[in-house]
Amino acid sequence: MRTPTIVVATDGAATGAATVRWAAREAARLDMNLRVVHVLDWDWNTARYEFDGGSFEMARSLAEKVTAAAAAIARAVAPLVEVTEVTLIGNPAARLLDAAETAELLVFGSRGHGGFAGLLLGGVSQRLATHAPCPVIVVRGRADATEGPIAVGVDDSDITEHVLSTAFAAAAGRGTGLVAVRTYLPAVPLYYGYAVPAATIATPEQDTAERARLEEQLAPWRVKYPDVSVETVVSHDSAAGVLVGISHGTQLVVVGSRGHGVIVGSMLGSTGLQLLHHADCPVYVDRPRKEHR
Repeated sequence: MRTPTIVVATDGAATGAATVRWAAREAARLDMNLRVVHVLDWDWNTARYEFDGGSFEMARSLAEKVTAAAAAIARAVAPLVEVTEVTLIGNPAARLLDAAETAELLVFGSRGHGGFAGLLLGGVSQRLATHAPCPVIVVRGRADATEGPIAVGVDDSDITEHVLSTAFAAAAGRGTGLVAVRTYLPAVPLYYGYAVPAATIATPEQDTAERARLEEQLAPWRVKYPDVSVETVVSHDSAAGVLVGISHGTQLVVVGSRGHGVIVGSMLGSTGLQLLHHADCPVYVDRPRKEHR
């Protein structure tokens, strides 16, 4: 029987150590194994002339030390968790996606160096966030925060039930509460050619309808998790802005990888990028895990 495993990427930086600690604690909490992965981003085309000079062997030796050091951190944090260490060679995004094929979660930090440089600034981050075969957790901000509720972005997408399941389970497992956020943009009237800011528009009837819809979505989960206290937020502001603001008092923000309304394309456009760049706590990008091949 396959034991569920969390894969955590490490690059040897201080932020990488915080990411490994977070993943180790999560593996202990969920009773999962942990696989620590470091990718040596070796460019064979530019390095081929130095291959005989030992450059590759030196680079691989250093990479293996990075992996071993990260695994040691994980074992110290979670001594009861089975920790394995893997050093891979090649394109970081491609190798991490391969490593995540049989994982329950893929965990990585918001900054890095070497092969992970600009991980959340360009194509590598987008590829990981949009194509990982499992949920992704980006450890950033207050990586060691263990106080405060869980925040969750709620919309009308097809995976909202999955996202709510993840968020409520995370809150229950940590013995904390939940902040459920639903945002929408009301119709913006024009006065003399100028649009009124959406956040300032009074729409009590629509606010009531949106709050009722949110309560309807939360109802079955309140029944399943009666010990999880739930606070609701309905706002005219952007989902990213609200969630980033709330993240300063939470220990985890949960969002879906797809959405409708203002959360649409959360991991593909400005909303998701803002959250990944500016959230003050780890961000859980949820999606139904693909069947293992």
